[in-house]
This record gives sequence, structure tokens and C-alpha cells, in this order.
Amino acid sequence: MLEALQALQDEALDAVRASQDASALDAVQSAFVGKKGKLSGILRTVGSLPPEQRGPVGKAANLARRAVEAALDERRAALLAAADANLAETEWVDATLPAPASVVTAQRTGGTVHPVSALVRDMEDIFLAMGFETLDGPWVEDDYHNFGALNIPADHPARDMQDTYWLSDGNLLRTHTSPVQIRAMKRGAPPIRGVCLGRVFRHEELDATHENTFHQVEGIYVDRGVNVGNMLYVLRTLLREILDDDVEVRLRPSYFPFVEPGFEMDVTFRGAWMELLGCGMVHPYVLEQGGIDPNEFSGFAFGLGIDRLVMLRHGVEDVRHFMDGDLRFLRQFPGGLEG
Repeated sequence: MLEALQALQDEALDAVRASQDASALDAVQSAFVGKKGKLSGILRTVGSLPPEQRGPVGKAANLARRAVEAALDERRAALLAAADANLAETEWVDATLPAPASVVTAQRTGGTVHPVSALVRDMEDIFLAMGFETLDGPWVEDDYHNFGALNIPADHPARDMQDTYWLSDGNLLRTHTSPVQIRAMKRGAPPIRGVCLGRVFRHEELDATHENTFHQVEGIYVDRGVNVGNMLYVLRTLLREILDDDVEVRLRPSYFPFVEPGFEMDVTFRGAWMELLGCGMVHPYVLEQGGIDPNEFSGFAFGLGIDRLVMLRHGVEDVRHFMDGDLRFLRQFPGGLEG
């Protein structure tokens, strides 16, 4: 079995090196480390092996999977860099030419700091002070990272809550920042403390509290002995810093496929409770998909809508204002003009 695993790893790495575009890499990923891939299939059979073989085979299979995933990431980065270099050669801009009149006027009057961008900067500072690092991930995701690895298989009803923009190549515009959890866990061993602040997309019916393009912050903390109390401390510290020392919050049980137990945290807004974020302890399945042993480590994760937090912070009544690009609206905010 170990020899077969080594041969399978070599075959996958050769296929990665031979891939000349993103579509070829996607095919390799699906064939070897996807849900129905060859290496994934071996991992599913480890439990049926004799006890003395489970440890060595399981370890070798995990190492092989990580090696293939690392090679895939490296090859994708190399192909992207090559494409960027080719673009720089064929579509260049002469930076010595005078700027258009519209740019000169904007420089004279001062640029506008979007209220969402301003809050993102504040939140980055708060999380960095608590020992978290900032993470990033692609806006265009594959099904595995956006759903499958987060315990949301193709037939799971939770997908109905995230009406999705699918692309012709089978990928999608990410519906949440949660895929960064998986990428962070695969990148390195615990302890892991990270937050991703970025844009997400859903095919929503627009109203005063729903947009099809909005922003989330995703946090994850994985280590030995992590518990709900640790999660509450981090979230309360964040909300006290952003909103007010006396902000009123409540925690109530809720269901999310990628955490167990799961919770909703609400805050008061204009005399009523407003749902602000989802959180909970990282589901053992999700830890396994990230290459982490759930019997040794635990963790918590949370997802927070940044746009709604800006609404609370500044008393904005309609989330759609943030995407309108109306300078009259943007200039109302403290520090809204720089120049």
C-alpha cells in the first residue's frame, strides 16, 4: 500500500508539472485530491485496514495529499505569474504621460475613504493586537473549498441559503469567506489564528439589509484546548472596540454545517435585536479536511457581515448605499476625505 501511495503521488506530481493552464490543474485536482479523487479514496479506506497498517498508511496518504495540493498551488501561482508577465509585455501603460484631467481634479479635491474600507482597517488593527494574522483567498472559488470541505455536500439543504453565481467552468463566486478556513489549515500546523476580510457574492433579492455584493470577516483559531469561552472573549472584544463598551449582545443556538455547536450572535439596533454574526466550534469533519486531527486539536470560527457592522456603527438605514458610489453619501462619514 505504501508503494502504491508513492507511485500515486509521483503520478499526480507529474500531471501537475505537465499542466499548462488552470483547466488542466482543475482536472488533476479532481482526479487525485477531489472528493472522488484517488488519494481521497485511499484515505476513506484507512479505517478498514488492519490496526497495525492504519497509522502508517493514513500518515503516508495525508502527506501525499498535502504534497499534491502544495504542488497544485505552486503551479497555479507560476502560471498566473507567467500570464501577468505576458500581459505586461503586450499591454503596457506609459506612466510618464500626463494624467487625465479627471484624475488631476480628484487629486486636488481629495479622495474618498469608503466607510467599509475604513472599518476593515480598524478591524485589522484590532485583530492584529489580539495576535491574529490577516489571511486572503480567491474571489473565484471551486466547489470543494466553498462547500464540500465545509461539510456542505451537493445535496445539502444549506446550499439553498447561499444562492450562488456559477461560472461556465464549474467554479463560482465565493458566497462567504469561510473557504479561507480550509486554506489556512492546509497551509500550516496549529496553532492557527487568522482573519480574512474580503468581498463575497450571493444572488440575493435586494432590500435594505441584503445586497448581492457585500463584505465579510472570517476568523479561525485552532489549537489545543480551544473552547467557547475563548470565542466569546474574542467576539466581545471586537464588538466593544468597534461599537461601544456597553454594546448589548446575546448568543443563541443555531445551525451551521461547518461548526458544532453553532451559535448566532445578535446586537441591539434601533431598539430591536439584529442578527450580526454566526460562530461556533469548528466541526471535526472540517478540521480533517484541513489536515488537522480533531482528537488532538479544537478550534472556533466566526463569520461577520462587515457592511451590517458599518450600518450599526454609523446608523445607516440601507445597506445598498455602500455600493451606489454616491459621493454625497460617502462624504458624510468622519475621515471621509483624504487629500
